[in-house]
Amino acid sequence: MKILLLEDDMLLAELIKEHLREKGYEAITFTNGEDAYEYLYENSVDLLLLDINVPGIKGSKLLKNLREQHNRTPAIFITSLNASKDVKIGFALGCDDYIKKPFEFDELDARIEHVLKIYNLHQEVFLIDEYEFFPDKNLLRYKDATIHLPAKASKILHYFLTHPNRLVTKEELIANIWEDIPTEATIRTYIKMLRDHFKDKIQTIRGIGYEFTLS
Repeated sequence: MKILLLEDDMLLAELIKEHLREKGYEAITFTNGEDAYEYLYENSVDLLLLDINVPGIKGSKLLKNLREQHNRTPAIFITSLNASKDVKIGFALGCDDYIKKPFEFDELDARIEHVLKIYNLHQEVFLIDEYEFFPDKNLLRYKDATIHLPAKASKILHYFLTHPNRLVTKEELIANIWEDIPTEATIRTYIKMLRDHFKDKIQTIRGIGYEFTLS
């Protein structure tokens, strides 16, 4: 899931961005409302995190413009501690929730989770022992580490997980993942990448294919 963060406090923006990435989200950050608005003119995201008081177009004005253009992307406003007026304005403009500075990341997670439930935007997550796999973002998370997988490796892993405990032939992988026909070496390279994390779960059936075992 892609989140746009508009926050002019560069340190806070970097901390939020890193946290979102650790949670498996793709985070795009802007410190200026005009830059964020220009980006949204040509690109779509799944969720907006908007600080109201930023340089250029304020977060409230940006959301107002988007709503007038019938852009209904879910939005969470970031406000200062005593800015109750901002909250009222935000809901009038069509924001879905708000969070007041300073805040803990647990609260931010709860706010995001709340909006995701409303819009049914939950991302698909697979739990594999101590790993979390986010196929839409090509991400593995292991404890505190975030691992970015190549797109093809991610698709292979997703196919294994949706077809577990049975033989998956090489022809089946090719038909469901590649548009052209890859070399044997290419397939082995991606399988090796996955074995770096799931060595005991991937069994090679020589000359035929692979089996991914889920207990």
